[in-house]
Amino acid sequence: MAREDRGTELRRGRLPAPRLERPRPRLAGESDVIWTRGAARRPGPAQWTAIVLGLGLPTVGIVLAPTLTHALLHPVLFALFSLAALTRLAAALTPPDRTPVAPLPDDALPRYSIIAPMYREAEVAAQLVRALEQIDYPRDRLQVLIVLEADDADTWNALADLPLPTFIQVLAAPPAAPRTKPRACNVALERATGDLLTIYDAEDRPGPGQLREAAARFATGSPRLACLQAPLRIDHDRRFLPGQFGLEYAIQFEAVLPLLARLGLPFPLGGTSNHFRIGPLRALGGWDAWNVTEDADLGFRLAAEGYELGVLTTPTLEAPPATMSEWLPQRARWVKGYMQTFGVQARQPPHWRTGVMAGFAVTLGVAIASAFGHAPLLAWTATAIVLGLVDGEAWIAGADAALLAAGWACAAAAAVTGSRRAGRPLTPLNLLAMPFYWPLHSLAAAHALYQLIRSPYRWDKTPHAPRTGQAGA
Repeated sequence: MAREDRGTELRRGRLPAPRLERPRPRLAGESDVIWTRGAARRPGPAQWTAIVLGLGLPTVGIVLAPTLTHALLHPVLFALFSLAALTRLAAALTPPDRTPVAPLPDDALPRYSIIAPMYREAEVAAQLVRALEQIDYPRDRLQVLIVLEADDADTWNALADLPLPTFIQVLAAPPAAPRTKPRACNVALERATGDLLTIYDAEDRPGPGQLREAAARFATGSPRLACLQAPLRIDHDRRFLPGQFGLEYAIQFEAVLPLLARLGLPFPLGGTSNHFRIGPLRALGGWDAWNVTEDADLGFRLAAEGYELGVLTTPTLEAPPATMSEWLPQRARWVKGYMQTFGVQARQPPHWRTGVMAGFAVTLGVAIASAFGHAPLLAWTATAIVLGLVDGEAWIAGADAALLAAGWACAAAAAVTGSRRAGRPLTPLNLLAMPFYWPLHSLAAAHALYQLIRSPYRWDKTPHAPRTGQAGA
């Protein structure tokens, strides 16, 4: 039978393929498996007014009354930049939690479900299956659900050609809107049989012992511990863009998140390798299918309901975006999803508890403001330096110059700490190049704002290729 025909027959359920489940009928009300207060609800008049005033007043002020505008905005920006710098310094200086956790014997391990949503991922299908087969967990307690869109013929065919182990099942997400990763995860959540559950992306290479570590930490942790985030480590690449991307991940997952976890503050989850108790996850209705950073959203929803978040030490390896055409859509989707999450949480007064809002401020708040502010700050600094050289006078106040230097130093310290924990090579040139990477976020933020207005639920797909070469860490 031809390869194309075999894939078609598998999707129709006409071949005896017990390891591949044919698409099930659409369930009643399935399109409503979302958080009813989530991103599907567009901003109301009050929020649009706040957005217009927040963006419009500074712009108009800079044009009509630059001196007054500077006097009003400067303290706010100074405080925000200081908060970001101090967070990274604290992350660099805070040791990780090394409390040993005794592994559970095989007969005490809970059932574990893995969800792997895929869309147009035929090229990495074999790589994903190999990575899943290397997971060290009893097969009779392991369930893997690969979720595909029903019309993704290439990926169906690629999986049809593979000898899938019996613990891997392939599901189809019934046609419905929105066609997003979180909606596919919700489809699989209905079929999950595990006590614990995790998500892996198609390009992921999780550490073989990651599930065992998570199971042990859940068993010994607080009953309110609902999610554990594994560190995501990016393959080493000496080129500027993928190198800085990997450095950014090292700061976030090896330094900042362990700090927030030790302080008991909520944080935005990564898009993969977050491990859940399935009970709280189902109690919250799963993922918000309309939020394009469903991971960040879910972390704060769990915290708002009184659940705790933690971190693991066993990493998941990923490849970086190699080019600007790959990096920009991914980053714009993240910024757009952060803004969606910020808007959703801001209209939920019961969630405005001190701890939740503190975590909200130092993660999503700083990330959104920084994304929009990096390029204007660089332009202002460069202009001030040039004018100062021309006029022979200082155009940058001493405190501002000191804060800029301190901000870079704090980020560099976090980068050193994160890279050391991840086993990632780091050179002085990598640190000196960081300020030239940050302004690219403003380009992504502008694109994200445009999409938030025109196509808020558009999911910009990141292309993935099979791993080649040597990976770091």
